[in-house]
Amino acid sequence: MKLSIILPAYNESDSVANTAASLRPVVEQLRESHDVEIIFVNDGSKDDTVQLLTKAFADDDKTRIVSHDVNRGLGAAIRTGFEAATGDIVVTTDFDGTYEFDTIPEILKYMKPGTDIVTASPYHTHGLVKDVPKYRLLFSYGASLLYRILVDRRIKTWTALFRAYRRSVVENVAFESNDFLAGTEILVRSIQQGYRVAEYPTTLHSRAFGQSSIKIARVTKAHLKFQWTLLKAIRVSIQVRTILNQPAPLKQSSPVVEQQ
Repeated sequence: MKLSIILPAYNESDSVANTAASLRPVVEQLRESHDVEIIFVNDGSKDDTVQLLTKAFADDDKTRIVSHDVNRGLGAAIRTGFEAATGDIVVTTDFDGTYEFDTIPEILKYMKPGTDIVTASPYHTHGLVKDVPKYRLLFSYGASLLYRILVDRRIKTWTALFRAYRRSVVENVAFESNDFLAGTEILVRSIQQGYRVAEYPTTLHSRAFGQSSIKIARVTKAHLKFQWTLLKAIRVSIQVRTILNQPAPLKQSSPVVEQQ
């Protein structure tokens, strides 16, 4: 099985050395049983990110760096990574060690027959959060709680970048967002199209190195706008079903693979 690992990067020169040191042993382990490619998506970095990555992975002919001329946002970087990926399974993860790289083999174990997406889930009953600033935790947990209400209560975490996707999802699920909303939109659109989701209970860490580029106010506004769109769709569905004298569901049913 071929595996693609996508890591978006924006002004990560301070983090490259740590990322390379942490990621390379995991990739070497995975290559004992998989054909593994690494795809770094340089999202218009203005520092030495590309040069440092090129040097750090110069001896790895299965590592590629794909660059944007300007900063387009996380969603655009994910889209570019999807287009470049050739794997049967595509993993997206944070450059900064928010989810430790040595958990990549673990998330892959949850990609069982009948599962299309595995998402990291620190808010799962068996998940954990460590040293994350309260304001970021409030945003992430609050957003996930609203998506549980609007889409599916069984999925606890909706905002994680760390995921594994089957190629069919990468090829068939379109998303519009170019920013930090993209990960959530991909998950919602996938469920709407009938793809099955499993959660991988894991630990969310505070950023291990480098500086975060997330803009909380902007991202919060994007999520609220998207949630309002979902709510309006639910209202329309209820109105249509009422006209047709059919039972109106309170929310959309979605396929989820329950994990122990």
